[in-house]
Amino acid sequence: MSIETSIGLDTGQPYPYQRVDLVEPDWTRFPGWRDVTAEDWASVQWQRSHCVKNVRQLRELLGDLVDDRFYADLERDQAERATMSMLVPPQMMNTMVPHTTPGGAGSLTEAFYADPVRHYMIPVFSDRRTDYSSHPHATRDSLHEHDMWVAEGLTHRYPTKVLAELLPTCPQYCGHCTRMDLVGNSTPTVDKLKFTAKPTDRIEAMLDYLRRTPSVRDVVVSGGDVANMPWPRLEDFLTRLLEVENVRDIRLATKALVGLPQHWLQPEVRAGMTRVAAVARSRGVSLAIHTHANHANSITPLVAEASRAMLEAGVRDVRNQGVLLNGVNADPHALLDLCFRLLDGAQVMPYYFYMCDMIPFSEHWRVSVGDAQRLQHHIMGYLPGFATPRIVCDVPFVGKRWVHQLASYDRERGISHWTKNYRTSIEHTPDVAGEALERTYEYYDPIHTLPAEGQAWWAAHADLDSSALKATEVAEASRRVAALQAH
Repeated sequence: MSIETSIGLDTGQPYPYQRVDLVEPDWTRFPGWRDVTAEDWASVQWQRSHCVKNVRQLRELLGDLVDDRFYADLERDQAERATMSMLVPPQMMNTMVPHTTPGGAGSLTEAFYADPVRHYMIPVFSDRRTDYSSHPHATRDSLHEHDMWVAEGLTHRYPTKVLAELLPTCPQYCGHCTRMDLVGNSTPTVDKLKFTAKPTDRIEAMLDYLRRTPSVRDVVVSGGDVANMPWPRLEDFLTRLLEVENVRDIRLATKALVGLPQHWLQPEVRAGMTRVAAVARSRGVSLAIHTHANHANSITPLVAEASRAMLEAGVRDVRNQGVLLNGVNADPHALLDLCFRLLDGAQVMPYYFYMCDMIPFSEHWRVSVGDAQRLQHHIMGYLPGFATPRIVCDVPFVGKRWVHQLASYDRERGISHWTKNYRTSIEHTPDVAGEALERTYEYYDPIHTLPAEGQAWWAAHADLDSSALKATEVAEASRRVAALQAH
């Protein structure tokens, strides 16, 4: 729906706000869960043990409600394109086709193909672009996080902030994962990077770096997903992190608040978070949870209950960092619906929407910078200012930039140029330190979104060789994407 042309019948506004009560979809509509009880559904153990991990398990769940052509489409994608293996918790699975009543063989096929949550959780081959399935500049570690490791799993990209990747697994695997180079199981197209140090040694190295780097005040604790770390180990890490005097902000990154809220509702986890939050509060440290929801259908009463439990435990905020995805939420109404569902129903603060990163086989999800700017314009004015999310572009070697912050933009070729006002951890040597703050950095729109002249230019220049890439890109590309670019 276009917000320029739609007029709310009751309000006369382009977006007709209406508060919506959250609903947990009826999971028994799927044949494989016909006998699942509410007690089963509330159990995190049941949820984890009944995740959909392959085509066979999806068939067992949906049966013939979805045609064989969908399963064949999925099998082909898993074999030829998928950068993430399948892992969908029942909670997340249940938010797909929530409003469609099964009516016999094949009755869910078209709705399942069109479903926005399915579109990024269970991508199929026919979703992907066939002209440019990957952008010529796509790389496995598109943000160069691993190049900026100061200890294994600890990325120091911003002057005062670090990212601590504690583990390489999640309770669910999103098809568009920006850390597809590291997170999850290897797939036929991606041989995943592996941590080499023991977990205890990696954590010691991270804490040691933080203790001797007083300029770092903000730690994003991520992975993977912290919900996959046994609670005693996570609490121990957080307790030790809180002892580092210079750390003033701690953010726990977890998709599980939306995809597996049952985890955060466990008594052990709630009690542990209460202890950690009390220590943080006594030391003047802000403790927050950042989750990841991309569509309003994923926000259910259980998600709201988990968010409320964490706020009651004492975390300062629960915030959402979504990803802007074509076919999922790249529409002003879809974004506003999600934001209001989060804010009104679950007390989750809309925070960021990231443009999808330039990873392999992601072009069908990505939107242009120009479209992102228009979406930012269209969502302004409806939400409170403090809850209006910024749409940002995570520019390689730069970091997050608001989409209106670019220095220049060649709309014909889809090349935007960006500047920055800080050096990353790999830009302090004399040969690059001066240039880092003076040069511009490129980001590339999806080629299929360009005018005919721009598409023609890329057709003539898309076969990039090493001489056409900057030295840092060459090193990264040769190390991580040679196998993928052969496809």
